[in-house]
Amino acid sequence: MTIQKWCFSFNGRIGRRDFWIWMGLWALLLVIIFSIAGSGWVSLQTAAFGLVFSLWPTAAVLVKRLHDRNKSGWWALLVVLAWMLAAGNWSMLAEIWQWGVGRFIPTLIGVMMLIDCGSFVGTEGDNRFGPEPTPVDFKNAGR
Repeated sequence: MTIQKWCFSFNGRIGRRDFWIWMGLWALLLVIIFSIAGSGWVSLQTAAFGLVFSLWPTAAVLVKRLHDRNKSGWWALLVVLAWMLAAGNWSMLAEIWQWGVGRFIPTLIGVMMLIDCGSFVGTEGDNRFGPEPTPVDFKNAGR
């Protein structure tokens, strides 16, 4: 698989190694972007734009990993739900419900998605989303 297909295509499958490589790169990118914004070198809006810009490749990697687990890419919308719940204003609810809806449920969704995509082995052989994944070829990326 090429780096372009790895980052921008929603078709196919990827293994755990390539999933974790992207998640590590994405986390490092976000730490760098928001550290630079925190030091005042760029605005917070520019850092937020960097986050939004990185969502497409992150979604593509997550969907391909779900495909390897023989699950529809629509399961990735759980991450969007978790993000919306975490960002919501739940002050109209009782304090325990604020914590449950705004913190516990999003954390549970995130942890379960990471365990499912990052720990469990994908489907052996072909599945409905294509042949068994081939690792991303980082050595020949420029060719």
